[in-house]
Amino acid sequence: MKNYSKKIDITDRTLKFGVEIVILANKLPNSPAGFKIGGQIVASGTSIGANIQEAQSASSKKDFIYKMGIALREARETKYWLMIIVSAKLLPMKVIERHLNENEEIIKILCTIIKNTKSHS
Repeated sequence: MKNYSKKIDITDRTLKFGVEIVILANKLPNSPAGFKIGGQIVASGTSIGANIQEAQSASSKKDFIYKMGIALREARETKYWLMIIVSAKLLPMKVIERHLNENEEIIKILCTIIKNTKSHS
């Protein structure tokens, strides 16, 4: 039962994060950079949860690890785009900070899930 609640937690958490990323992207400036980076961060930020959802129906532990690995890569890409937004001063750090913190927590959770699944194989 404990593992089940963790799965629900990460799926709910990444859904909420994906929604927050969509809202954040809508705050980006109406400029070529804002449009391009907005599209990139929406794609990667929403893909995290989508890949976790796919992993829930994995056909094997190897498939589960693979799909969770994709989610982890998407989370790391999202972090990159958040850093670009801050560095290019497209939005102030105070707007981005909570997203960066949540993104870092999601990365840590995904690393733990992958590590634990590998060690139980």
